[in-house]
Amino acid sequence: MSKIIFKVSAVVIWLSSVVLGVLTTVPKIAEKHFSAFDAVADALITSTFTLFVWYFNIYSLPKFSKRHSATGFSFPLLIRSLTLGIILMFLMVGLREFVRPMPNFGPVMLMFEVRGILITLVFYMLLNLLYQTHQNQQVTLELERTKADNLGAQYELLKQQVNPHFLFNSLNTLKSMVELDDKNSVDFILKLSDFYRFTLENRKMDVIPLSEEIEILDAYMFLLKARFEEGIDIEYKIERGHYNTFIPPFTLQLLVENCIKHNVVSLDYPLNIVLYSEGDRLVVENRLQLKKNPGRSTEMGLDNINRRYLHLLDKKIDIETDQDFFRVKLPLIHEYTNH
Repeated sequence: MSKIIFKVSAVVIWLSSVVLGVLTTVPKIAEKHFSAFDAVADALITSTFTLFVWYFNIYSLPKFSKRHSATGFSFPLLIRSLTLGIILMFLMVGLREFVRPMPNFGPVMLMFEVRGILITLVFYMLLNLLYQTHQNQQVTLELERTKADNLGAQYELLKQQVNPHFLFNSLNTLKSMVELDDKNSVDFILKLSDFYRFTLENRKMDVIPLSEEIEILDAYMFLLKARFEEGIDIEYKIERGHYNTFIPPFTLQLLVENCIKHNVVSLDYPLNIVLYSEGDRLVVENRLQLKKNPGRSTEMGLDNINRRYLHLLDKKIDIETDQDFFRVKLPLIHEYTNH
């Protein structure tokens, strides 16, 4: 995205110049021998000079500020503006003298030059302040844009981390089923195909309906049952209205995979997983039957889920562990943020 060019509203420029020119006529009006020509001439000279100061500095500030970005103040530009202003004011007052000579040209010229210097200094300081504010806003916007791009890139990486080893386990299971001439091999291939179709369709989505996530989980559980048979089971106790909420894709699959990783899964010690509603959260719970040698945990799965919720909702997931159960509580994502 291109940077916003520094500019000041034309209404502000012209209105301030005209008002300043009109104000300079006040002393003329108060004089005993009022001259309409002198008042109009003074107003035109002041207004024209102010317009010059505005536009000269607006177009010169960006170029000169690049050379003096460390200090944020360009003395060369100020000196150039003062020099050109003195010359321009001398020419305009000289033209006025040519059109209608004045008896006290010297003092009048000095008065106009002092007025020009004051206008140049005041408007230069004002423009310099406006320009520095503009630059600071540009830096802030760029930082926010970079931060947003970085968060977006991190989120894409998080989504790509989902389910890194599942394919290898599934193929090993399929290999064993084929070698044993298992009659469920075809169903297993179809469910595996469905699961990866879900993966391809939803991997670019930030969130999907919970009902679709349950379909993905059902396909995943079918594949797990082909591997563990009755050693694993899942039960749903989710409120009907919560099926219309949203969830980051493959969140439930990651949680089930986390349960399998840390707990014993066998026919003698079946792993039972329960999904149920609790207020405005979805809870995934399993009875603890930890492996004796579970290996070192990277906590990548839970961290992945937590970071995705932080990215989407600025909310963390709740992880609870007691003597018998392990629970992960997921905030429900509604279609309308003011639900």
